[in-house]
Amino acid sequence: MTQPEELDRWFPRLPEPSPAQRLGIVVGGSLSKGLEVKLDPQTVVEGLAVGRYVVVHGRTGRRFFSIINDVALDAVNPLIERTPPDVSDSFIARVHEGTSTFGRIHVAPMLVMEGESGEPKPVKTIPAHFTPVYTASEEDVALVFGRETEPGYFYIGDPLEMEGVHVALDLNRFVERSAGVFGKTGTGKTFLTRLLLAGIIRQQVAVNLVFDMHNEYGWKSQDEARQEVKGLRQLFSTGQVSVFTLDEESSRRRGSKVDAVVRIGYDQIEPEDVDSLAGLLALSDVQVGALYFLRRRLGRGWVARLLDEEDRLEDLDEALERGTIHGGTLGAIQRKLGMFRRFGFLRPRVEEDPVGRILEYLDRGVNVVLEFGRFGSSLEAYILVANYVTRRIHDHYVARKEAALGGRGEEPRSLVITIEEAHKFLDPAVARHTIFGTIARELRKYNVTLLIVDQRPSGIDPEVMSQIGTRVTCLLDDEADIRAVFSGVAGSQPLREVLARLDTRQQALVMGHAVPMPVVVRTRTYGTPEFYAEIVGGEEGPEAVLARGRAVLRGEGDEEI
Repeated sequence: MTQPEELDRWFPRLPEPSPAQRLGIVVGGSLSKGLEVKLDPQTVVEGLAVGRYVVVHGRTGRRFFSIINDVALDAVNPLIERTPPDVSDSFIARVHEGTSTFGRIHVAPMLVMEGESGEPKPVKTIPAHFTPVYTASEEDVALVFGRETEPGYFYIGDPLEMEGVHVALDLNRFVERSAGVFGKTGTGKTFLTRLLLAGIIRQQVAVNLVFDMHNEYGWKSQDEARQEVKGLRQLFSTGQVSVFTLDEESSRRRGSKVDAVVRIGYDQIEPEDVDSLAGLLALSDVQVGALYFLRRRLGRGWVARLLDEEDRLEDLDEALERGTIHGGTLGAIQRKLGMFRRFGFLRPRVEEDPVGRILEYLDRGVNVVLEFGRFGSSLEAYILVANYVTRRIHDHYVARKEAALGGRGEEPRSLVITIEEAHKFLDPAVARHTIFGTIARELRKYNVTLLIVDQRPSGIDPEVMSQIGTRVTCLLDDEADIRAVFSGVAGSQPLREVLARLDTRQQALVMGHAVPMPVVVRTRTYGTPEFYAEIVGGEEGPEAVLARGRAVLRGEGDEEI
């Protein structure tokens, strides 16, 4: 027998472990710091990645569901690091592999389940020495996260290194509290947000109002390869999703089908709407206070009169003489409000109430996407309109909810409001004064929650961040942003390394109210025929579903879908 054959006989090369196969045994650790696991000789270290989902099978029937947050190399004799063997000899290399040298992983236990039918519970103890550790199986994932076939659950992606195993998000819990999608620019936040919105609409757990800053959610958009992908309006029928626009000309150029054009009259604007722009317009506290005085003195037409260069504002002569308002303050306000002239959706007078029209759709259960067209490039326009619309919708929901509590009407449908560039609305200096800060802190008290999309979570008020129920986080590389994402999350230290190791595209760490434990997923691809088919399929058979999905892909998805 030759030397290699003898080696294979005594030290056979074993295949990389398949799902639900043993990885190693627990050799140390603590509840606060996690568990140290020595890998078995047959376990390939390179096949294990930070963020992978594993299960520790305890001796008393308990199963500890855990996440790998570190991978390391170790040796029985520390001198081997200083005098490594000659690995050019394959016999020597394979003798050392798994015996004198071995791999280790550090895992963070997140949940424990007792028995086969027990409910997952928070971890309050740890397994004993030499407890075996296994890769998670498809059944393990289903036990913890639920099944996509259950009502209210939606498949969002596969756990790391577990392709084909589906993680389902509990959308009923997702919309119960405000949620956030975070990640640096280019990580696919918009596609991920569109995926979540499609799930909410498909499962009918809430109605959505989307402030579409870059015109990416309504009719169509493009991926990084410049390939066209369908928006929510093409995926669903008119009775499910409608598109409103501030810029009819831009929508027409892009071929976007719209259901209504939004116009806002100067006489419909209140000081609270301008107050939300104080930071961008550099309005001082004195100037903000003067807005309310001007509204009282000049009436509903206060904005139009301030912008009318021929109006001498004689009503204010007495106030100027008394010093109630300073002439310099009045002039500064007029100059800064002059920005409104650039926004074509603002008119001196508008007969229709734009918010009333939107509410009419929302009350019928129709999801609304508000496109900004070319005005989306102006942060001032985006903040003005989003705050204007949301403030009035919130007032409507408060009145409806209180009437329902008094037995004088039905509760309004659950509403999710999606905003981008959220840190501009929720900056610590303004969050306590804006309607978005109020909604985030109310925890669905009036059936309204936020879905905030942002690349700078560190710019959001920490008090608001602590109220974000579910956080779906793509790659972040700024330490302040990483700290912000984990604010208010108990035991977050092991997850920091996981977040730092995410791929730049199509990977996200999901944690919070809608999932029993944090999980890293490779998010499903938005824009494939299979995805379209599932979304529009309903209760039809597989062949009909695929045919209708291909119809959507060809751009035929409208009333006929």
